[in-house]
Amino acid sequence: MKADKIIKNAKIFTADNANPQATALVVKDGKFVYVGDESGLSAYEGEVTDMGGRFIMPAIIDSHVHVTTGIGFEYMDMGEYIICSSKKEALDFMADHVKNNPGVKRYRFILERKHLKGELLVKEDLDAICPDAELLILEGEGHSVWVNSRILDKHGITDATPDPVPELSYYVRKDGHVTGNAFESAGWSLLLDEVNSVTDEQIDAALARWVDYSVNAGVVAVFDAGYPEGEQLHERVYERLCKMDKEGRLPVYIDGSYALTNPVKTQQVIEHVKRFKQKFNTDHLQVHTFKVFMDGTLRIETAALVTPYVDTNRKGATTLDREQVAEVLKKLNEAGLDFHAHTVGEQASRTVLDGVEKAKQELGDNFRVKVTCAHLEIQDDADLDRFARLGVHANYTPWWHSGCTGGNPYELWCSLLGEERANKMYRCKTLWDTGANVTWSSDNIVYGDFTSWSPYLGMEVGMTRYINRHTKATEVSLVNAEFPSPAEKMSIGEMLLGYTINGARQLGIETTKGSIAAGKDADFLVFDTDLLTAEHTGFSHNRPKEVYFRGKKMN
Repeated sequence: MKADKIIKNAKIFTADNANPQATALVVKDGKFVYVGDESGLSAYEGEVTDMGGRFIMPAIIDSHVHVTTGIGFEYMDMGEYIICSSKKEALDFMADHVKNNPGVKRYRFILERKHLKGELLVKEDLDAICPDAELLILEGEGHSVWVNSRILDKHGITDATPDPVPELSYYVRKDGHVTGNAFESAGWSLLLDEVNSVTDEQIDAALARWVDYSVNAGVVAVFDAGYPEGEQLHERVYERLCKMDKEGRLPVYIDGSYALTNPVKTQQVIEHVKRFKQKFNTDHLQVHTFKVFMDGTLRIETAALVTPYVDTNRKGATTLDREQVAEVLKKLNEAGLDFHAHTVGEQASRTVLDGVEKAKQELGDNFRVKVTCAHLEIQDDADLDRFARLGVHANYTPWWHSGCTGGNPYELWCSLLGEERANKMYRCKTLWDTGANVTWSSDNIVYGDFTSWSPYLGMEVGMTRYINRHTKATEVSLVNAEFPSPAEKMSIGEMLLGYTINGARQLGIETTKGSIAAGKDADFLVFDTDLLTAEHTGFSHNRPKEVYFRGKKMN
């Protein structure tokens, strides 16, 4: 047989259980037609490339990113970072900035909540320093905001405005009055109300940057986890991606979604997913997933827990309950759609698992929905074996597994969760060993220089649970010690599988992608370094020397 590419003398990690390692492969018409040892190459004609023992692996699948959200933040002025150690210093900083920069429509700032030392920052404080313009402060983690009265009035938010999801997405009140502090999606609508001014040309330029990064990193497919409270721009970005694909400028496969943050919109979001499935159906963009933000984050105590937070005795809340999850799953099953959930806290993932169990009891063998729980920072012992038993995919963001807050994150998590639970965070290895399908992701919402998008950063921290001076990471991510538990460290083989065939299974593309096997798309990466034996510390500096998508060299 005449072949397009014949490779021998390589060290090939195939991610194929039936044929885990090989030394030779053959590509024809964008597909692998042979994977094995050199003895099988005699059946093929063409130029043979001797790789000299170089390492080859399947192209990477990032199973939870935010492609469309990144566009909004690409062109949004995030504001001045407030340098302070108290509420008074924060107000003085902002007052000085407003005074020295008159005539701005909206003043934007970023503030780490810890600097307030427990003091309440309210709209009256902000009105006093900025009465004639809008003022918005984004909390450092990005899951809450403070705004002045002008922004509240603009959005019609009053004391009578209901919380979208009490204890999760809500307006902070004092004596029954809104304070201007809003959590989760209640605040995202305030933060993102200007993103629709982004032009098509700006969208295209940002997407071109993202595609260029993805190709050079060897990322061939991603799951896009939606754009909460930014639905209009979300759809526009998908339209631009479709145009790129039709013009042959989109080599990365995007598995898209539509996001739910407010339970009253559940049926509306299901209908949008159905509409998107019909509207966006090109070679490299398909949409078939209902994405729900089931809870929030641990740092601001909006993640839903089984056992209360140590300092406040609160538990947080979930967007949907067990019965609602089951009803959604039955509707998705009928429509041929899938379900993907943001689940940071143990109660969030438990609620999804409970809903899956209920739906499966009712539908039996007719249940076909692919269900994924993402992030999984805290999991209850009783739920660990349920992922494998129920067939629920478990998606982790491994670069977080250092604790990811800079300094000594262990102290923070102990203060919120207690020492016992802080020692049981990010239990990916435990879950892996149950037989569950575990996948990896970067979960980024800001493009920037794409440092934190790197799968090689994810691989390093997944193996070390540590970000130090040898790690290619943002400076703010540096931590002072290995994060517990060492028993949750992954091997390089497990990291590679989670970024390849396991990710393909989550996205439902395992018949064409995710492993180097005959009949699949010839998506593969060539490295000068043998990743299987490379040092774990500093692993994040690795990059592929050559990238091939469907047999075509991309870099």
